[in-house]
Amino acid sequence: MSTKTWIHLACSLALGVSLAFMASLRAPGANAQNVSNGEWTASIEKQGSGINLNFRQTSENERTDERGARNQFGQTYEFAELGLTREQVMKGGPVTFALAREAGTISCEGSFQNGKGSGTFRFTRNPGFVAAMKSKGFDFESESTGKRHGLSEDKVFAAAALNVTTALADDLVSAGFGKLGVDDLFKAAIFKIDSAFMREMKATGFPNMDMEDLVKARIFKIDAEFVRQATQMGFDKEPFESLVKMRIFKVTPEFLAEVRNEGLKDLSVEDSVKLRIFNIDAEFIRKAKAEGVPLNVERLVQRRIGVGTRAI
Repeated sequence: MSTKTWIHLACSLALGVSLAFMASLRAPGANAQNVSNGEWTASIEKQGSGINLNFRQTSENERTDERGARNQFGQTYEFAELGLTREQVMKGGPVTFALAREAGTISCEGSFQNGKGSGTFRFTRNPGFVAAMKSKGFDFESESTGKRHGLSEDKVFAAAALNVTTALADDLVSAGFGKLGVDDLFKAAIFKIDSAFMREMKATGFPNMDMEDLVKARIFKIDAEFVRQATQMGFDKEPFESLVKMRIFKVTPEFLAEVRNEGLKDLSVEDSVKLRIFNIDAEFIRKAKAEGVPLNVERLVQRRIGVGTRAI
């Protein structure tokens, strides 16, 4: 499998988990109601520090997509965000709580038992939110972030659930990163991207980065320090995708120093990644050299996968 395929799979997994809801939610049109209803389920996060809360929107017609799935969204919240305590959830019994955000308020009622809960919710949109966002260049009514049966997702509900705010919009615009859309607001909220991070990454020598690149940087923990390390490793003129490959396959200064000390001097990013993929380290190189294997990456890879030196 090529490194490009690996990157695609890794990005798809990380993005898919966080953005899947965006393809199944409906957006309010000009005649949309300011109130919608649905059901919620919840469970305490594994570490016990928050709640995994899942919303399922319903309507009078119980609209479904072509796969029969209702509009759903899941997110982890701190207890304080919901006005709940861990003790209250673990004790069980009836509860009421709310997620009050600039885009609107999600008011919930139901009950908990043994750390798990369920009930119903009512979402009341803030009628001024869409207009305020439009004044800042983010048109929630005309921009579509995915469609089902010709209807885009409920972006205002998603904005409330993810805490997409006008302050976030102002902050992103202030970075001077070019034209941004509604999708970019959601990505920034999900992956904790702000103007400081945008400026930091832009200053590393990648002036043409877009939001997708910033998302990858967050997913794979690429920051200014990692770019500095890549420069020290001799990869100062590489495209951004090369940094992604290095991070995915754990190409570190320590690893490169070890294999370079064994005689592999002029390694490209692709060569370094191959060494990692096939688990070729300093010890393997030493053994291969003792067996007469020529000292280059392709021959070492062939040796690792079992191609004998005579066949080579």
